Amino acid sequence: MSNFDLGLLSFPILMLLIFLRMPIGLAMFTVGFGGMYYVTGGTVVALARLKSETFSTFSSYSLSIVPMFLLMGQFATLGGMSQALFKAAENWLGHLRGGVAMAAIGACAGFGAICGSSLATAATMGQVALPEMKRYGYSGGFSSATLAAGGTLGILIPPSVILVIYAILAEQNIAKLFLAAFIPGILAAIGYMITVSIYVRLNPDAAGVRPPVPMAERFRSMIDVLPVLVVFLVVVGGIYAGLFTPTEGAAVGAAGTGLIAWVNGGLRGRAWLDSFFATAKSTAMIFFIVLGAAFYNGFLALTQVPQELATWVVEQGYNPWLVLVMILALYLVFGCLMDSLSMILLTIPIFFPIVSALDFGLSSEEFAIWFGIIVLIVVEVGLITPPVGMNLFVINSMDRETPIVKTYGAVMYFVGSDLMRVAILVLFPGITLFLLRIFS
Repeated sequence: MSNFDLGLLSFPILMLLIFLRMPIGLAMFTVGFGGMYYVTGGTVVALARLKSETFSTFSSYSLSIVPMFLLMGQFATLGGMSQALFKAAENWLGHLRGGVAMAAIGACAGFGAICGSSLATAATMGQVALPEMKRYGYSGGFSSATLAAGGTLGILIPPSVILVIYAILAEQNIAKLFLAAFIPGILAAIGYMITVSIYVRLNPDAAGVRPPVPMAERFRSMIDVLPVLVVFLVVVGGIYAGLFTPTEGAAVGAAGTGLIAWVNGGLRGRAWLDSFFATAKSTAMIFFIVLGAAFYNGFLALTQVPQELATWVVEQGYNPWLVLVMILALYLVFGCLMDSLSMILLTIPIFFPIVSALDFGLSSEEFAIWFGIIVLIVVEVGLITPPVGMNLFVINSMDRETPIVKTYGAVMYFVGSDLMRVAILVLFPGITLFLLRIFS
């Protein structure tokens, strides 16, 4: 068996291990290390690669941004920022038909700007918004679907942990990716709100009506949101202005969010330690998946699978747009099988060389950034795609009274909104690249 054939065979073996419920980081590590052992022909060389891959992976300075953003999310949760965001959005939108659901989406967008994690955004906002939606007569399936969809904004609106990982894998500028993600993130939030409006018109019994609040109270609630806005502007604005690097910006954001949480009384006693332990646990999980992916991708590099596939696709003369659509369709399938981080780590080293070899009428940097945003959105769709969208199960665990089948039906409206957004951004790359081109 040739090395190329072995590389191709490794993928179904990896899928089998995942189906057998082996942790995906361990599965990629096992297949990657075993493949290296076979290709290099001995234990000594494989162990040497084990040492070098581990060191090179964890010595990456860019990876230090991950625990900082995770810690920022922990502090934001304890500091009551999620409650402040939802309260302000609810005061302004709650009186509309479906307004509390729109407020939940708006709050998810705001919290995603200081969290960077989809699951954390869904879990945090679910605790805050779900009781309020039930209070005003919103159906369980619609409420759960709204919060599951809103949670996906956590990985799209910058800063985003997944975007950081993509930037490292594709060797792109993190700040430029954050800038390019801004407009698609805003479009996502607007699209979800429009979806809510359509859903409640088609299903009038799915949402109740919240009484309007006085204008003075609406403006008072905005004061509580100012700390969130300040943190976002300092972190993202500082990165774009060149005041500090993305890694330094993440550290500044974590420190600022921690200070706000302490002032608000959310960080007292063991809360500090609990935040650090939770961050360390999440970081260790992510880093182990990153290490497993590094081994598997290193093995694929030895077998020349990505390069050979890219050459083959170019030689066949396939339409670049058809290849792109097929790859995005595969991401939708993968979204039903694994989490977003694992998808990015597993597929980008394979798919990126293939699409990079094709002509989409963009510069290499513009294409890499545009492709990354498109992939991120499709990965986001996978998080809410039945039957195993991870955000659906996160919200369902908070609302055991609602059968998850009802959530499946309601969430398909949001999936449709996402697919329309993907189509628009694929057909018109300039939307994604608009801010990037202006600031460049």
